[in-house]
Amino acid sequence: MILPRCDSALPLMLAVAVLLLVGDRAWADVRFFPIPAVSTSENDGNDAGFIVPILVTDPSGDLKYVVAPMFIVNSILGARGTLNIFRYDSGGRETRFVASYTEEIERKLGFSYTDPAIWNGQYAYKVGASFFKNATSRFFGIGPDTPETNETNYTAREFRANWQFGVHVNEVTQLAIGERFREVRVQRGGTDLPFSREQFPNVDGMEGASILGHRVTFLYDTRDNLASPTDGTQVTAYAELDQNLRNGTNPVYYRYRLELKKLLPSQSKRAILVVRAELQTTFGKQVPFYERSSLGGQNNLRGFGEDRFIDDHLVVLNVEQRLHVLRMRIVNVVAEFEVAPFVDMGKVFSTFRTRQFKDYEVTPGIGFRGMVRPSIVGRVDYGYSDEGGAVFAGLDFPF
Repeated sequence: MILPRCDSALPLMLAVAVLLLVGDRAWADVRFFPIPAVSTSENDGNDAGFIVPILVTDPSGDLKYVVAPMFIVNSILGARGTLNIFRYDSGGRETRFVASYTEEIERKLGFSYTDPAIWNGQYAYKVGASFFKNATSRFFGIGPDTPETNETNYTAREFRANWQFGVHVNEVTQLAIGERFREVRVQRGGTDLPFSREQFPNVDGMEGASILGHRVTFLYDTRDNLASPTDGTQVTAYAELDQNLRNGTNPVYYRYRLELKKLLPSQSKRAILVVRAELQTTFGKQVPFYERSSLGGQNNLRGFGEDRFIDDHLVVLNVEQRLHVLRMRIVNVVAEFEVAPFVDMGKVFSTFRTRQFKDYEVTPGIGFRGMVRPSIVGRVDYGYSDEGGAVFAGLDFPF
């Protein structure tokens, strides 16, 4: 497979993004406001800059586009420019583009399209593809007890593509089939740390991989909104058969995941308790390390950097109390703000036979959220750990 050079494809992506906006002239209002963008983590270094969300509504007042250019300076890789474009259509259809260029090594192009109600609402469909180079990826080894002194760095150069087709069993239940393709190359990283492939040459996946996965998914969702829910339950479960096409023996392995989310609002919905539990398992031989279960990062164990702990299986529990603190109008946009103290706890392990209720990593922290309901969420989360903690920023809830 020949991958496009990200730096040459970036102008094309930007041109497509502009045409997407110009092609629809039925705008009623355009609003924007700058937001500081700051984050710091053990993996990614320090970010400082700004993001400027631009909100475009149609004549009926419904949100049509969010255009979010971002400029930050990273302490490891230098200046980075990013353009996010989200398009919202009737029936819950959503299109997303992202293009990013960093002074050193990192590039990103991505596209996704989701239609939750095609053919009179009986079916759902989504498709996506992305290319990126992450120059600050870390690897400490396999297992729950890998010491911090084992830290190594590599660039994850990846191409990903996926599709999923679902059938609505009823209003809140969906069964889906899909496939994903993941092409990975492990290249020298952007830090002064030892190169992962030189320090761990015998770990499966260091030679790269071409993964083709076949997935069956069950989804139960009663939440009142997909982007900024205040009430409801979500249950997601999948079973997946994977093949490494780059390995001459074509080894097969299996991945399973069960995730449960529950939102428990107060009567006024000014306080929302969110509980999330997740179990992931991987069974098979010669499984690349980046295909195994991992803990760390902005979506599960927020006191550690991405992929801090890796093994065959993981269990994680997140408890977060979202507290409404302010509602105000900013440049004709009604924004809401929340404070969200949280506790994340979890572990990775290689067998279900021993010590399932011991040796959990626990990372308490606090989050700050700004929202323009129903579609826009911005957040900053700080999680503490015995390795120093981390700050993450994003354009969605962590779960």
